[in-house]
Amino acid sequence: MQATADIRHDWTQAEVKALLDLPFNDLLFRAQTVHRQYFNPNEVQVSTLLSIKTGACPEDCKYCPQSGHYNTGLEKQRLMEVEAVINKAKQAKAAGSTRFCMGAAWKHPSEKDMPYVLEMVKEVKALGLETCMTLGMLDEGKAEQLADAGLDYYNHNLDTSPEFYDKIITTRTYQDRLDTLQNVRDSGMKICSGGILGMGETQTDRIGLLCQLANMSVQPESVPINMLVKVEGTPLENVDDLDPLDFIRTIAVARIMMPASHVRLSAGREKMSDEMQAMTFFAGANSIFYGECLLTTPNPETHRDLQLFKRLGINPEQRISEADETQEAALMNDLQKQQDSAHFYEA
Repeated sequence: MQATADIRHDWTQAEVKALLDLPFNDLLFRAQTVHRQYFNPNEVQVSTLLSIKTGACPEDCKYCPQSGHYNTGLEKQRLMEVEAVINKAKQAKAAGSTRFCMGAAWKHPSEKDMPYVLEMVKEVKALGLETCMTLGMLDEGKAEQLADAGLDYYNHNLDTSPEFYDKIITTRTYQDRLDTLQNVRDSGMKICSGGILGMGETQTDRIGLLCQLANMSVQPESVPINMLVKVEGTPLENVDDLDPLDFIRTIAVARIMMPASHVRLSAGREKMSDEMQAMTFFAGANSIFYGECLLTTPNPETHRDLQLFKRLGINPEQRISEADETQEAALMNDLQKQQDSAHFYEA
């Protein structure tokens, strides 16, 4: 279908509030209409996320179990060896992922670690996977090095609105994040940037986040919308739960505002029912992280994702180089293997 919805960069907070305040059915209908103009409504892009360096992060993000400021019982790990990362990437591709994302708990990558990181990018790229990394802040030089190595996407979330930001993070500024995203864009890489809902923010803060993302001169190609995973030992462990309908509304408005972006249903999925996930797909989410862990927090077990896809008639989105049948067969084969395994169980 020919794309007709405008991609705008001049959204006002009043306009976004009007969308969020629409009757629920009207909002989802509008989001689904926009979604179908840009994407196949029955395809979801599938990514795998691997923590290549865990814990002891100097940042004080109040939601994060990897922060060195909090005692969450997380086992700290050094940077993984390149060969181990490549083996994980091979497993992800065999299980049906088309993008392999690598995350390190750093304020920014050090000079001594860059050669290993660049080698990971090159080797994963050689497998035929799209590549994504999240390594903290990037200056112009490191962004160019990653781009030259073939990195497709760089993830750096804004997390929340500028106004609420200092309630969540004090060790880097909002402008630091925007500067990193600009360095990524200037290097020629694609941007993966979104935020976290359920940290105690108001609707106005969610509006502010969406405006920041949509009003970039080029909108992020990938927009992860996370639902807070409350971790014992972090300052947000006892924050009030987010209303699931508010989460779905935010997904729908993100789809309307950023019609050509992949909106990723990210952290927090393990707490979502199948029915809630189905509703987020209808609202315009068309990307997920696939696998049993997102960095250090749980994710729905792989077989559950596959079974839900089958029940909904959803197929994994294909890279141009692969046939639909091949990718679907890989996913279904993975499900069968898990069912045959002695370690398979119903959660």
